[in-house]
Amino acid sequence: MANRVPRSADVGRPEIRVLLENGEYWLNNKGDLAILDVMVRRFAERCPGARIGVLTSAPALLRAYEPGADPVCYQRGGDWSRRRWSGHSGVTSRLGPEIAGAPMNGWDAAVALPGKIAARVRRIAGRVGDTDSSGSETTSTTTGSVPLALRRDGGHVPNAAATASVVVAIGGGYLTDVDRFQTERTLNLLEYAIGRGVPTAMTGQGIGPLTEPDLLERAGRVLPRVDLIALREGVQGPELLRSLGVPPDRIVVTGDDAVELGYSTRRRQLGTDIGVCIRVAEYSPVGAAMQEAVGRVVRGAAAEFGAGLVPLIVSEHDAEDRRSTMPLLEGYAGAVAPLGRYASARALSRQVGRCRIIVTGAYHVAVFALSQGISVVGLSTTRYYDDKFAGLASMFGTGVQLVRLDRTGAEDRVREAIHELWAGAPASRPELLGRAEDQIRAGRAVFDRIVGLMDADATARRGPDTDPSLPPTFPR
Repeated sequence: MANRVPRSADVGRPEIRVLLENGEYWLNNKGDLAILDVMVRRFAERCPGARIGVLTSAPALLRAYEPGADPVCYQRGGDWSRRRWSGHSGVTSRLGPEIAGAPMNGWDAAVALPGKIAARVRRIAGRVGDTDSSGSETTSTTTGSVPLALRRDGGHVPNAAATASVVVAIGGGYLTDVDRFQTERTLNLLEYAIGRGVPTAMTGQGIGPLTEPDLLERAGRVLPRVDLIALREGVQGPELLRSLGVPPDRIVVTGDDAVELGYSTRRRQLGTDIGVCIRVAEYSPVGAAMQEAVGRVVRGAAAEFGAGLVPLIVSEHDAEDRRSTMPLLEGYAGAVAPLGRYASARALSRQVGRCRIIVTGAYHVAVFALSQGISVVGLSTTRYYDDKFAGLASMFGTGVQLVRLDRTGAEDRVREAIHELWAGAPASRPELLGRAEDQIRAGRAVFDRIVGLMDADATARRGPDTDPSLPPTFPR
């Protein structure tokens, strides 16, 4: 049985099985990949020999990005792999995601196709409920009745949850009204684990806006029972959790775990370019006229300062960031080529590091920048992104200016913010780096508490070089 817990060969005890709820199963977002990278590394360092399972819909692509992790494929039942992966000895690890990503993604798509076709046929026949865009079944909480059975028993919970040592929902902004499917899926997994005595934790969470009555009721049943919830911001999340009945001693504000990856890629000197990304999506609407206005402003500022323009592509879902960002650079002689589709999160963070300031409508571009001491003009048209950038401003204390693109005078306001941050960038950098170090320490301290939730012998495996009070060495 794939889910049977084997005995560890060295100590004769059950092996540690860490199950990570990943916020973006198709691995299309480099912000989520950064968080995943940090959490996999932390568990691998602190719990040698543990199996680190990652819930995903793209198991082959996951091996390209995280060769030390075990893919737990949600669409195929969510079982632990029958074969334990050898980590960095594999071919995909040696090639890296830039080379291996395309064929691995193609393999995932080919394997998933029969299931998608079958799901579509069943849906048309009226035998199942709605599906998400990937063809996987959704849950429904409209009646207050949530299936908590494993997938092998006809439910929605991945089979791997039955034998996990700990379940951790790693960072993201997916517990919110605008991502109902992932909100329900995560709450299902946590509730199943809690009901069976499996330790649970949530890290780097950006919770909310959460206003839908059924989602609030569902969250109020589950979240107060989670052992530990770490938030990436302290403006909205703590009050929302308290209103849901989460005990204060289970809530801690750490910042985003991707800060650690960003900080580790920082340069010794502030960069000289302007980075840009604009997110246009259903949850982040930006009209064509305003997109053109942002392009005029960033090209004009770059020409004035003699700077390069660097496209910073975070989300590759339907190429949304690429389609909306690249036109902003058209006609500018100093435009920098974008990274490829399967570039790593670390490569993107290094690209951010060549900039003096960033103009972005994508949250994790701002995280990578601020954690390297680079100031940010945040672009928003929704409360969802208002909250994201307000949270970053509270965590870093300086270097963030929010501009609402749906208000009168937005073009002038973007221009003014660019000039102000460009002039103040050197003075802001030391405080930003100090705030990043504080968040790294807080994140590692929470990780210590998560390890402490597991079997005592897992805590004893801590290595001598993992002091949570120290930030990563420069540069990694």
